[in-house]
Amino acid sequence: MSEQSPTENPRNTMPVPVSPMRRRTIAFWVGLAVTTIGTALHIPMYLESRDMGYRMAGMSMDAMMISGMVLIVAGLAVTTYGLIPVGAHRDRVANLQVRALDDAPISRVHVVLLLVLAAAITIDVMKPTTLAFVVPGVAKEYGLRTATNPGGDLPAALLPLAGITGTVIGSFIWGWLGDRIGRKAAILLAGVFFVATSVCGAMPTFELNLLMCLIMGISAGGMLPIAFTLLAETIPARHRGWLMVLIGGDIAGAYVITSWLSSTIGDTYGWRVMWLIGLPTGLLTIVLTRWVPESPRFLLALGRRDEAEKVLRRYHAAVVPVEQSELQIEDSVRGGYRRLVQAPFGGITTVLVLVGLGVGLVVYGFQLWLPTNLRQLGFSGVSADQILRDSALIGFPLNFLVAYFYHRSSKWTMVLLSALLAVSLFGFVALGDQVADNRALLYALLVPPIWGASSVVAVLIAYGAEAYPTRIRSRGSGLAAGMSKAGGIIVIALVVLAVATPSISVTALISAVPMTIAAAAGIAFLVETRRRPLEEITAEELRVAA
Repeated sequence: MSEQSPTENPRNTMPVPVSPMRRRTIAFWVGLAVTTIGTALHIPMYLESRDMGYRMAGMSMDAMMISGMVLIVAGLAVTTYGLIPVGAHRDRVANLQVRALDDAPISRVHVVLLLVLAAAITIDVMKPTTLAFVVPGVAKEYGLRTATNPGGDLPAALLPLAGITGTVIGSFIWGWLGDRIGRKAAILLAGVFFVATSVCGAMPTFELNLLMCLIMGISAGGMLPIAFTLLAETIPARHRGWLMVLIGGDIAGAYVITSWLSSTIGDTYGWRVMWLIGLPTGLLTIVLTRWVPESPRFLLALGRRDEAEKVLRRYHAAVVPVEQSELQIEDSVRGGYRRLVQAPFGGITTVLVLVGLGVGLVVYGFQLWLPTNLRQLGFSGVSADQILRDSALIGFPLNFLVAYFYHRSSKWTMVLLSALLAVSLFGFVALGDQVADNRALLYALLVPPIWGASSVVAVLIAYGAEAYPTRIRSRGSGLAAGMSKAGGIIVIALVVLAVATPSISVTALISAVPMTIAAAAGIAFLVETRRRPLEEITAEELRVAA
C-alpha cells in the first residue's frame, strides 16, 4: 500500500484562514447589500402613494419601512468596518521614489481616472443642486412658510439649511476619513451613503426629511475634496493644476442634468423621486470606483509598499527603490486639523478660509438675492432671468482661460480671481441702484460673481489639495470645500429668520470684504504650486518656517 501524503488525508486537512484584508472586503460587500435592501424596502410605501400624487405627508410608517431603516443602520456600520485599512504603519514610509509619478506620461489610466472622478463629482454636486428643485414641492405638501405662503407653519428654508449645513460638516468629516482610511475608501463610503440617504424621498414627515437631508449633505460634502485630493496625488505635476480646475469648473453639468430630471421624471413622479434616484446614482458611483486606484502617495506614506508598487505600475510609473523616500520630508508633520492652523500652514489656511467664506457669501447671498434685487431695480422677471443667463453664458468660456492661468501660476490665479471678484462687487457698492441705468456695465459687473464664483471654488479646492502634505492633504481640501459653503449657512439662516432681502449693494459689500482681505493675504502667504511635485512644495513650506 502506498503511503498517503498528508494533503490527501482528510483528517489532516485544515481550513484555510481568511486574511484580514479578505474579511474586510467581504464585510464591505455584505454591508452594501444590506444597505441597498434596506433602501429598497422604502420604495413600496412611496409607490402606494401614487393615487395621491405621491404625497406621503401624514402617512404612518409601515413595518417594511421600519425594517429597512434598521437594515440601513446595520449595513452602514458593517460597510464602514470593511473599509478600514489593515497593515498600515503610519510611522514607516515605504522607500520608493515618489517622483516617478510626476515623470510618468499621461496614459489611458489617467484619462479614465479623470473621466470617472468627473462623473462622481457631477453625481455629488447633483445632491445640493436638487434642493432648489424640491423645495417648492416640499413646501406645498407640508404647508411650509414661503414668500407665496407667509401663513405657513415652519419655514421651507429649513430644508436647504439642513442640506448646506450637512455639506460643511461632511467636508470636515470626509477630510479626516480620507487621511485615515484612504482616498478611494472615502469615495466608496460616500457612495454607500448616497444609496442610504436616498430614502429621504420616502420620508412621510418634514422632520424626517430634515434629518435625512442633513445626513445626505454630510456625504455629499465629502466627495468633492476627496476627489481633488486623489487627483492631486495621482496626475503628473506638469498637468495636475489645469486639469483639476477644468474638472472643478464643470459644475454646470450637474445643474443641466438635475433640471432635466426635474422637468421629466420630477413632473411625473413628484419631487420625492429626485431624492430616490440617489439609489441608482449611488450604486453607479460605487461601480465607477472599479477604475479608481488608491492614491500611491497615501499607500507609500502608510508603508503599504506592495500595494503602492501595483498602483505605480498601473500608471506606467517606474518602481524605483531608494534609501529615503521624498515623503520622509513629512516626518515632522503630524495629523489633525490643528496642524492646518500651525506654522508653516497657518497663513495658507487663513487665505483659503477667507476665499471660501467670501465665495460662499457670493453664491448663497449675492446670487440668491440677485433675481429679487434686479426686479426691485425695475427689471421684469423675464428680463432678470435673461440677464443672469446671458452673464453665465458670457463667462463660461473663461473657465478654460482660468485653467490656463492656473497652469501658469496657481498663486497669482488665486490672488487675481479674488481681486477681480472683489472689484466687481465693490462696483455694485459704489453704483448702488444706478447700476441699472447702464445695461452693458451691469453685464460686465455681473460676469465675475455669476461665472467667476464657480471658478473660484474650483481653484480654491484644487489649491487646497496641492498646498498641504500627504498626511493632512485630505483635511486641507476638506477645509477649503467646507468653507466655500459656510457662507451659505449664514445666508440661509437669515432667510429662516425672515430677515428682509438686503439691497444689491449690501449683499455685494458683505461678500467683497473677505475677498479683498484674501487677495491681499494671498500675496504674502500663498506659495507657488505650478508644475511642482507635491513633496517639493511641502519642503519649501517647512524650510521657510524653519
